[in-house]
Amino acid sequence: MKGTCLLIGCICVLALAVMPAQALTAKALTINLDQNGNAQVDFQYDLSFTEQIAVFTNVANPSAELKNALENNLNRQVTVIKADSSSAEVIIPSFAAISQSNGTETMTTPGFSFANAQNDIRQYWWSSLVSVDLSPKVTTITFPDGYQAVYDNQISFPSVSHQIAA
Repeated sequence: MKGTCLLIGCICVLALAVMPAQALTAKALTINLDQNGNAQVDFQYDLSFTEQIAVFTNVANPSAELKNALENNLNRQVTVIKADSSSAEVIIPSFAAISQSNGTETMTTPGFSFANAQNDIRQYWWSSLVSVDLSPKVTTITFPDGYQAVYDNQISFPSVSHQIAA
């Protein structure tokens, strides 16, 4: 009986050792701007089984992690409306700057990157168990007049300027 338990234990350890790394994968990032330059952000992602357990047991707090990453990257206060195992909704006041020139209004978003957040995740003790990809498959920035800037599989995003249709 002891030999059977030892054999099963060894098989379990071996299975864990050769198991592929779990993944945190960004699926979509949608930034909707209002007339005042405020942004409503929707971030869709996949958490692995391991990460879902970490969230469930409060080892990781996606809401706090997201808030810290955004505030540090953008140098502005953000409000996390919701964060769960598959998505996060965030409000960022004054995300886009608004300027007026010759009767034309131009809205400009800041450039930003998730590269630092991806590097920060690698500092956690559990990071060797996880494969992190914070470059969303699709990122869409939508201006109040419906104009969209779309990026595929990028981790860093340039500043976008757009003249708002009257």
